[in-house]
Amino acid sequence: MRIALVTDGIWPYVLGGMQKHSYYLCKYLAANSVHVDLYHYNSSSSDIDQLQHFSAGERAFIHPVVLTFPRSARFPGHYIYDSYRYAKIAGSHLLASGKQYDLIYTKGFAGWFLLEQSRQVRAKLGPIGVNFHGYEMFQKAPGIKSLLQYIFFLRIPVKRLSNKADVVFSYGGKITPIIESLGIPRSRIIEMPTGVESSSIADGIMPSTDITRFVFLGRYERRKGIEELNSAISLLDPSLKKLSEFHFIGPIPGSKQNSGCIYHGAVMDADRLRRLLRGCDVLVCPSWSEGMPNVILEAMSQGLAVVATNTGATSTMVHQGNGWLLASADPAAIRSTLEMVIRTPREKLDEKKHCALRLISSELVWEKIAPRFIAQVRSFAESAKRTAVPD
Repeated sequence: MRIALVTDGIWPYVLGGMQKHSYYLCKYLAANSVHVDLYHYNSSSSDIDQLQHFSAGERAFIHPVVLTFPRSARFPGHYIYDSYRYAKIAGSHLLASGKQYDLIYTKGFAGWFLLEQSRQVRAKLGPIGVNFHGYEMFQKAPGIKSLLQYIFFLRIPVKRLSNKADVVFSYGGKITPIIESLGIPRSRIIEMPTGVESSSIADGIMPSTDITRFVFLGRYERRKGIEELNSAISLLDPSLKKLSEFHFIGPIPGSKQNSGCIYHGAVMDADRLRRLLRGCDVLVCPSWSEGMPNVILEAMSQGLAVVATNTGATSTMVHQGNGWLLASADPAAIRSTLEMVIRTPREKLDEKKHCALRLISSELVWEKIAPRFIAQVRSFAESAKRTAVPD
């Protein structure tokens, strides 16, 4: 089997949850002897030509094509404009290669140029799939500025490209109904979760103490709900606040920091990150919109319970057994849930932490996800040879 993975960058050459998903997808396709033509770019100081973050066996199945991501002057919509230019560079390479694939898997807008080609041109390449991750532009916006960006710059091209694709990838949860609402039939949607490597999962939990240690993991981004979390912390009952600690891991600007909280900054070393997480009890992910957050997977893999907004595919990871789902990113709701967590008996909190470890070990590891995905793609590719999706 041969797959073209046309990305908006892979971790660690480009940082981000989507890029980390691309990295593991490429890694485990190659580990399962799938030939991957990897289209990506570099925004780090690492030597991208060496692919040193893959094993020698994996590199034998990966053919990298390194591209340049064009950067224009900043203006309203510049990201969309540059994304199309990048898609044109990637698509032109693919068309010139003359190769045929079982699947061309495109991330975000990276397949834009290819999807605009005629059905006859596309048929020579193979079926094209898109993954817009959480379809956040169709979820609730954190403010009027974000909503206007969604309406005027993102929703129209995302809907158009999704409808042009032969197959659309979803993480499940609330994301699949969003995709269906855009006019995509269920037969053209493949649900595929993301996950972690089994080797990264902790052997057991760290027993809870009298102090409940919460952690927020990630960079500052308005839709991640840091403002709402800060407000919730300031609203906590003083007697309960004394029984809690709040840790923030990630590049959080000083203007967004809350007095009395502990800030660790950006942590790039994986072992240090795991140690910091294992020193906490509960991850807080109060996002307005999400796909399938890597931060939840990383926290669960270290034995943490989770407080998270019920958005995107979060409900596929978090439930009553291993955490608490928030109806919305509302400061009062977040505060109420934080207080509930602090009051939770330690043995019940530890039960939730154990449940988080069991869930991720049994269902959300790449060693199990990749073979299921390959089987789905193989089945779809065979079906695509018999049918065609009209433009």
